[in-house]
Amino acid sequence: MRIGLFVPCYVDAFEPEVGIATLELLERFGLKVEYPYDQTCCGQPMTNTGCHAEAAATEALFVKNFTEFDYVVAPSGSCVHQVREHLTAIPQTDAVKAVRSKTFELVEFLHDVLKIEELPWAEFPHKVAYHNNCNSLRGIHHARPSELNAPFFSKPLDLLKKVRGIEIVDLTRPDECCGFGGTFSVFEPAVSAKMGYDKVGDQARAGADYVVSADSSCLMHQKGCAERLGLPQKFIHIAQVLNGAVA
Repeated sequence: MRIGLFVPCYVDAFEPEVGIATLELLERFGLKVEYPYDQTCCGQPMTNTGCHAEAAATEALFVKNFTEFDYVVAPSGSCVHQVREHLTAIPQTDAVKAVRSKTFELVEFLHDVLKIEELPWAEFPHKVAYHNNCNSLRGIHHARPSELNAPFFSKPLDLLKKVRGIEIVDLTRPDECCGFGGTFSVFEPAVSAKMGYDKVGDQARAGADYVVSADSSCLMHQKGCAERLGLPQKFIHIAQVLNGAVA
């Protein structure tokens, strides 16, 4: 099975260790993972700001880079949601449709495609609060949103429960937005910050040592909010925990 690793722009620029952990974790399962060196953005920032047509060249490059792989895997629910649902600025050829349909976020790939049963190398003896990124939760269905009257499920928590020593703590409002929202945090900084303060306050009251999420963008926003409020919790991507991060 050939895997094309897509590392989002902000991960590449600010948290490359998340991309490295994703690569190492996939290779632990015996997969052949390749990183196309000329990859760039998935086009999400342009689409979110109403400049969808301007994302066409970026989308075309994405398809060119990942056409030959069996699966495309990325450590970001928001970017994967962009590819699967909104990569439409270019003609929808069979090649484009194929790339969109085989692009998976890391958690769902491990949970739904590989169906992993154990993570013998992973130990994380800390109290952890899990943050559901909005696009991961409602866009690619990582878990049941609280507004739905449906049976509970959570793919990230299913995976985290396979990690030795981990203790999951419950938040009062577990799937409330943290306020990042990509360009929303730029256009509405005061609202974004207040939402972030509410989120990190909830985590601190729950006694979390760490906050884990499948999206580095939300984690970076929350980390800044927590630091400004003087709160003690730390923030780490789920790829690093599942790969056996020592913290």
